[in-house]
This record gives sequence, C-alpha cells and structure tokens, in this order.
Amino acid sequence: MLENESAIFSAIVSVPFGFIGVRTEHGMISELVYLPERFREKAPVDNVAEQAANQIESYIAQPDFCFTLPLKPAGTAFQHKVWSAISSIPRGEVRTYGQIAKHIQSAPRAVGQACGANWYPLVIPCHRVTAAGGLGGFAHHDDETGFHLGVKRWLLAHEQVAGYTRESLWSPK
Repeated sequence: MLENESAIFSAIVSVPFGFIGVRTEHGMISELVYLPERFREKAPVDNVAEQAANQIESYIAQPDFCFTLPLKPAGTAFQHKVWSAISSIPRGEVRTYGQIAKHIQSAPRAVGQACGANWYPLVIPCHRVTAAGGLGGFAHHDDETGFHLGVKRWLLAHEQVAGYTRESLWSPK
C-alpha cells in the first residue's frame, strides 16, 4: 500500500473482511470505503473519525447496532429515495433491486446504480439489496470471486440472512 493511498482517510478501521476507510470533513462523515488487505489500520485523526471507528467496531461486534453518525449531505433526490428504502430493510432480511424499484416506482437498474453510489455503506445498508436470482453486484462490482462481493457475503452472513453462512462466505452463490 502506498502511504498516499491512506492519506485521504481520517481513520482506517480493521474489520474481518479487510478495512473500512473513514473520511471526515467539517465535523461530518464524508465517505466510508471498503478497503482490501493491502491497507493498514490508521488511528482516527479527529473526534468524528473516532466516533465512526467506534461505531463500526460496535456493528462488527453486534449486527443489530444502529449507527448515529453525522453524515455530510450527498447524492441526488433519487438516490436519497433509494437509500431511504434501503435503510428500512431490517437486519437479517434482504430485498431485491426489483422490490425496491417497485416500492419507489422506478427501475431495478436505476436502483442498482443508486446502491453503487452509496457514500455510506454499513450506515445505509446497500448490502441488503440483492438480485432476484442471487447475490447481485456490490459497490459497482460484480466479479463473483472479487473483494467487494466477498464483503457483501460476509455482511449478509454477519447479519444472519438465510442462505448466507460463515462456511459459504467466499464461495459464489
């Protein structure tokens, strides 16, 4: 990992599937990013980053944890509509892109694009949205054996979603 890669983060939190980068700006979270193994932990540089690191660790310890982070406004009105629908999905359950689309009167592909544009994964649990026939993509990635879908599998197993077990974490569904 190049040192300048981690410089943009206010904290980097170690999690079982890699790391989560936390970016802060003006006393708010401006982005959360799933990071692969080449990164290393970075101590929080400000109070908001420390709050985020503590809350991420709380979620990892207990999947029912509810985030209360100050989030910098981001996204379009349509993305907010999708993110609001996603945020209402209970832990342990999933919805399909089509179900979300029907609920907000849109199209599944547009829902998928809004999911991929989520600045605050975990806080807005886009991992709880799947394709009708399987896992679907995640964070604009759809490589069945890639890092991002591995993260999605881990999160679904962590939240005890039926069909996602610790034993099947890294196997394509």
